[in-house]
Amino acid sequence: MSCHLSRIAVAVAGAAALAAIAALPAVAAGHGHHAPAQHHNSRSAVVLGAIQYDSPGRDDRSNRSLNAEWVTVKNTGRLPVNIKGWTLSDKSGHSYRFGNLRLNGHSQIRVHTGIGHDNRRDVYQDRRAYVWDNTGDIATLRNDHRRIVDAESWGRHGH
Repeated sequence: MSCHLSRIAVAVAGAAALAAIAALPAVAAGHGHHAPAQHHNSRSAVVLGAIQYDSPGRDDRSNRSLNAEWVTVKNTGRLPVNIKGWTLSDKSGHSYRFGNLRLNGHSQIRVHTGIGHDNRRDVYQDRRAYVWDNTGDIATLRNDHRRIVDAESWGRHGH
């Protein structure tokens, strides 16, 4: 009798393992509609890096001074990520939307406030006024679904 029960237990365990393996590709591919919420909020490889919120020297609103204010967006992962439609914003509602930009693995790009020509290392918001508040602000990076990917703050946070 006990030999018969152990065969049933092995068969049940084997069937459960096969069912679990069969379910993995659907969840890994993002098609699992019943996955817990924390699986959808896994940490992104794309994060905010160094931030120069206080332009060095006099704040004279020159393009040189505006471009000395910047935020770095980094891809810490191995694989490239297209950040088209992602936004970078401050607490006052200033927002920059990324165009069709592929951020290669282990690379970064600087988002400057002023006017300039976008390239592989630098993009420009083309603004004529400072964005980042020197005394306290929050840089928020959102993906193309408006979900917060990363945020960095500095200074005081009073409303």
